[in-house]
Amino acid sequence: MSRLCHIYPILMVRIDESWIFIMMPVKILMVEDEAAIREMVCFTITQAGYQVFEAGCVADARIAIADSVPDLILLDWMLPDVSGIEYARTLKKEEMTRHIPIIMLTARGDELDKIRGLDMGADDYITKPFSVKELQARIKAVLRRTSPLLTEDVIDIDGLRLDISSHRVTANDTSLEMGPTEFRLLHFFMTHAERVFSRGQLLDRVWGGNVYIDERTVDVHIRRLRKALESEHYDRYVQTVRGSGYRFSTKV
Repeated sequence: MSRLCHIYPILMVRIDESWIFIMMPVKILMVEDEAAIREMVCFTITQAGYQVFEAGCVADARIAIADSVPDLILLDWMLPDVSGIEYARTLKKEEMTRHIPIIMLTARGDELDKIRGLDMGADDYITKPFSVKELQARIKAVLRRTSPLLTEDVIDIDGLRLDISSHRVTANDTSLEMGPTEFRLLHFFMTHAERVFSRGQLLDRVWGGNVYIDERTVDVHIRRLRKALESEHYDRYVQTVRGSGYRFSTKV
């Protein structure tokens, strides 16, 4: 089964018998027709450590996305060829881009306009003029909410602790060993606790890219993940929901 989706920017490198995870820079596409604003924003968020691509219109944005799928899009409302609001709706309908968070940039501050933007698929909305610090804060907040693997936050649930930056999982201060796929699967589960996901959804959200594997492959990695968690009795948190899929839950 083939699936095309958003890929987390984590480079996995195998050295000897160990897998090393390297966080790649978060890629941001800035779609803004005013060159002065585009230049100012791109410079400041590049300084903050993001990798930034520019587009002055929707046509250029489509070319940029075809070349390299971004992790977040800063999208101006008023563009010369297609309105940003219509393009946001298109992005959220297409398989390749529907998972990409969008922050609308606009001079339209009316509440109804904000509601319309959010209804069309935007994940956040910032009104011009805005400060660079506010924009950076909103970028971090949206990424934390929509794409938690893009942040380096340490997650701790009942003593089960996952640190994405050091690629370490500990349970009650005991180090647990697991493969790269199980690590990503656990991270996804811990950042989406109490929600049920089908095998297909897990393939979309965890494996990423063009995946030509059977959905039952998910079962194999679930078993491996449970085995890795078994020594500290956290395997019971990875639960099978009959007829639906899997969930991570502390309610056992």
